[in-house]
Amino acid sequence: MSLYSEKVLPRIIAKTCGMPAMNPLRRRACGPLTGRVVEIGFGSGFNVGQYPDAVTEVAAVEPSDAGWRLGAGRVAGSAVPIERSGLDGRRLPFDDDSFDSALSTFTLCTIPDLPAALAELRRVVRPGGVFAFLEHGSAPDADVRRWQRRLEPLQKRLGGGCHLTRAVPAEITAAGWRLVEVDAFYADQAPKTMGAFVIGRAV
Repeated sequence: MSLYSEKVLPRIIAKTCGMPAMNPLRRRACGPLTGRVVEIGFGSGFNVGQYPDAVTEVAAVEPSDAGWRLGAGRVAGSAVPIERSGLDGRRLPFDDDSFDSALSTFTLCTIPDLPAALAELRRVVRPGGVFAFLEHGSAPDADVRRWQRRLEPLQKRLGGGCHLTRAVPAEITAAGWRLVEVDAFYADQAPKTMGAFVIGRAV
């Protein structure tokens, strides 16, 4: 792992994804969660404090040691027990049907083999359990999508493999989840190429 990806990129992500203005969206995304939760791409823990009271514990899957260290204070102060429990969303170290819910926020854009990760979440979440998500991806407008395709090679190099063009709801459905609620919109005060957000839940 390069110095940039291990030391610099986690701090950039912490700055961009940790803005207080994101908290209402994070709270909304976390709303459907209950019981034991597996959170892939835990990052620096910016969902801490947004989990509903129905959440009893969180198994945090996070590959970056630097990202995990940046979130140590939030983890220590969490009202919900949180344990770092895995490094790779494509190979989760959990038994089948062992979680009530799953959560992903701004993570599905970077996973190299996204179908594998979504299939793993299906495996470890019990039947009827919820997958809640807040992500960015392919824009609803053709002009914006063209710019996303142009910018994506650079974004992938600078953003740790971050894709701008992934159609997140379609990927989730293709992995066997059933979408229950989806809201696609442009985030305020963000370039449309980066701010095409989607928030929702699947079962």
